[in-house]
Amino acid sequence: MAKNDFCMPQGCYLLSHSVGRPLKTSLENATEHFFTPWQESVKEPWQQWLPAIERFTEALGQLFNAPSEQFCPQVNLSSGLTKLVMSHPVFNKPQCTVLMAQADFPSMGFVMQKALPECAKIRYIPEHEDLSDRQVWQRYLTPEIDGVFVSHVYSNTGVQAPINDIVALSKVTNTLSIIDVAQSAGVIPIDLTALNADFMIGSSVKWLCGGPGAAYLWVNPKQITQCEPKDVGWFSHQNPFEFDIAHFQYNAKTLRFWGGTPSVLPYIIAAHSIEYIVEFGVEQVRSHNLMLLELIQQQLGAFLISPSAKEQCSGTAILQFSEHQQNVLTALEAAKISVDVRKLGIRVSPHIYNTKSEIQTFIDVVKHILKVAD
Repeated sequence: MAKNDFCMPQGCYLLSHSVGRPLKTSLENATEHFFTPWQESVKEPWQQWLPAIERFTEALGQLFNAPSEQFCPQVNLSSGLTKLVMSHPVFNKPQCTVLMAQADFPSMGFVMQKALPECAKIRYIPEHEDLSDRQVWQRYLTPEIDGVFVSHVYSNTGVQAPINDIVALSKVTNTLSIIDVAQSAGVIPIDLTALNADFMIGSSVKWLCGGPGAAYLWVNPKQITQCEPKDVGWFSHQNPFEFDIAHFQYNAKTLRFWGGTPSVLPYIIAAHSIEYIVEFGVEQVRSHNLMLLELIQQQLGAFLISPSAKEQCSGTAILQFSEHQQNVLTALEAAKISVDVRKLGIRVSPHIYNTKSEIQTFIDVVKHILKVAD
């Protein structure tokens, strides 16, 4: 039973869209690969630390079906996107036009507003549009669009974008594609080799249960030579240990985006959890997630405002109880059922460490409040 492998609080935790639960073995693994080399070695621990970071990119390669050298560790999505946008000539040409959605996470919009040149234009797909609909993307993804930013999953609406269709459309319009998988990695299968997007950014803190500070950038090999990051350091160098201040040569791979002396511990923690998810199987994670979402849809479908179809829904159900919303939230908190709320409604994200009985308890608590209200 997967639940036994994770550190679980008392009650029912349904916040994997925010922060996934840590594995019980995370502390032991971090001690072995981070603290022990630091504490016990008479030499500097980098000989043990750097291979441990390579485990992170290797785990990502297995997760997303792409060579590990196509990934570069990043501190967070905003930093990775900033480096990417400032590095590519298409995003820095006069009158560059980028398409994104008003439903994107605000940090991504902030980056675009500041990292793009002042002459650039950002076009937003309005909030009322159905971002799960291929035809909507086809309508907005016109030939004058130079870059399209796509959230695979929109965190506040529970909508899944048709990324395969969008990438295919972007090829027709000669548009660079950037896919954000922060809310889908680990719960919705993604095959980068088949997808053939230009870039991808993601993190480990949510469904991958890897904690903060272990984000990543993926670059299609067809684009890497075009990218000349401005935010560089010795680990961006083809030979980091050359130590010639007058000579800099970009790393031939995606590691050109790495920068200066890297953090280590976040990637050790995340690699361990990603390896677990890979072994468990993202298809199995999704199957379990959909089974629990279906329970919610069957019994609380009248209050569900997020999509229910497999191809359109995320891993999160969003429920709106109108005038009863606060009473529902109070009752859930009293029952030690952890959810959160955004503008559209209550967000509920069942993972592999959640059980049918837990979801049924969640449903029963909600039903009780609604019955009392009636």
